[in-house]
Amino acid sequence: MEVGNYSVGLDIGTTKIVAIIGKKNEYGKIEVLGIGKSKSLGVHRGVVNNITQTIQSIQQAVEEAEANSGLKIGSVVVGIAGQHIRSLHHSDYITRPDSEEVINDDDLDKLCNQVYKLVMLPGEEIIHVLPQEYKVDGQAEIKEPIGMYGGRLEANFHVVVGQVSSIKNVGRCIKSAGLDLGNITLEPLASSDAVLSKEEKEAGVALIDIGGGTTDLAIFKDGIIRHTAVIPFGGGVITEDIKEGCSIIEKQAELLKIRFGSAWPGENKDNEIVSIPGLRGREPKEITLKNLSKIIHARVVEIVEQVYTEIKNYGHEEQKKKLIAGIVLTGGGSQLKHLKQLVEYITGMDTRIGYPNEHLAGDSDAEIASPLYATAVGLLMNAVANEKKIKTAETKETIVDEGELVMAGHEEEAPQSNGPKVKKERKSVFDKWSEKLKDFLDNAE
Repeated sequence: MEVGNYSVGLDIGTTKIVAIIGKKNEYGKIEVLGIGKSKSLGVHRGVVNNITQTIQSIQQAVEEAEANSGLKIGSVVVGIAGQHIRSLHHSDYITRPDSEEVINDDDLDKLCNQVYKLVMLPGEEIIHVLPQEYKVDGQAEIKEPIGMYGGRLEANFHVVVGQVSSIKNVGRCIKSAGLDLGNITLEPLASSDAVLSKEEKEAGVALIDIGGGTTDLAIFKDGIIRHTAVIPFGGGVITEDIKEGCSIIEKQAELLKIRFGSAWPGENKDNEIVSIPGLRGREPKEITLKNLSKIIHARVVEIVEQVYTEIKNYGHEEQKKKLIAGIVLTGGGSQLKHLKQLVEYITGMDTRIGYPNEHLAGDSDAEIASPLYATAVGLLMNAVANEKKIKTAETKETIVDEGELVMAGHEEEAPQSNGPKVKKERKSVFDKWSEKLKDFLDNAE
C-alpha cells in the first residue's frame, strides 16, 4: 500500500460511520481517493455508548476505504457531536504591557488561552474558542487586530463546550482501532465547510444538518460563526415513531420512510396504500401513505420548531442579525420529500438542500456529492487544511534554523531582508487544544 500526500476524515455517526480519503488536486479542489462506510452500532444520539461495537464499525469502514483506494490510513480527523455539546458567549480582554508595540499573534494567543481557563461545569471541557470581533482600546468591530497599536485588546468569543468523557471515549475508539487522532472538529462546523459558500456565510445563513441521532445547527453572519447547537433528535426518532405507530419492525419502518415518506400529508390521496409482509407467515399489514405522512409530519415539525427556536435565540429577528441567505438543509434526513417546503412554511425563510460538491473535484463519484456525506467531506477538508499547515510549519522551521546560523550574535544589526521570514508558523488555538487533548488521552490509557 502506498503512503503519499493524502488525508482522511472519519465521521462517527449514529447510523453510519464513514471513512473518506482524499487530497487536494492542482486546482485546489478535493479529490476523493477512496471511501468506506459501515453501519454504526455503538453510537446513540451522537455519543459512543458501546466501545467494542464502535471500534469494530470504525475498522470495517477504514478497511473498506483502504481496499477502495489501495492506500493505508494512519491519522484521521474526527467529528464530534451529541447532545452534550453546548455553546456560550464570552468576552475577555488583556492589558498589554507595552502599547507602543503593535499587536501580534502572541497577544491573540494570550487572549484565547485565557478563555480556555474559564471554569466549566464538572466533567466539561472547552472544544473550540472562536473569536468573533475584537476591540482595541474601545474601538469596536475590528476583524483583524494584528499590526494595530493599543493597550487593551478585547474580544467576543463563541465557546463550544462538550463532555470530557464523551471526547475521551471517541479518542479511545480511534486509538483501539489502530489509528492516530489528527484533530477533533465540531460536526456542524465540518458540514458547513462542505456545503456553504463564502457569500452565504457573509449574508447570514443557518445550516441544519439532520443526521440519524442528532440535528446540528451552525449559524453564520458576516463570515463569522455566531451560534452552534446540537439537538438530540434526528431521522432515527422519525423511524421510531413509524415503527410504533404502524406496529412494524424497524427495518420496514426505515424503508417506508425512505421510499414513500413525505413531510407534507396533503400530498397523499386517501386510497394510496402500501402492503407490508407479515412476520413468519402472519398476515401482511396495509398502511395508508396519508397516515405514514402524518406520523412523519408531526415529528419533523417538532424538530424544525426546536431548530427555529435556536435561530430565534441567536436573534434572527433583529434587523442587524437577519439571515439573508436563509436556511441550508443537509445530512441524510434532508432527503425527506417535501421537507424544504415544510421548513419554508414553518420558518418563513428561504431554504435549499446543501450538497457537498462545492469543493469536490469535477470527476468525483456522484454518490459522494449526496447530503449524506456532508460531514465526512467537511472533515476531509479539515484534514487536508491541517496537512498543509503542518507542511508550512515544517518548511518554515527549517528556514529558521538556517537563518539562525547567519544571524547568531547579530540580532540588532541584522538587516530586514525580503528573504524568508524568520518566524515559525503560529499554531492555531485549535491545534494547541488538539495537542493538549492527545496528551490527555495518552495519559488516560
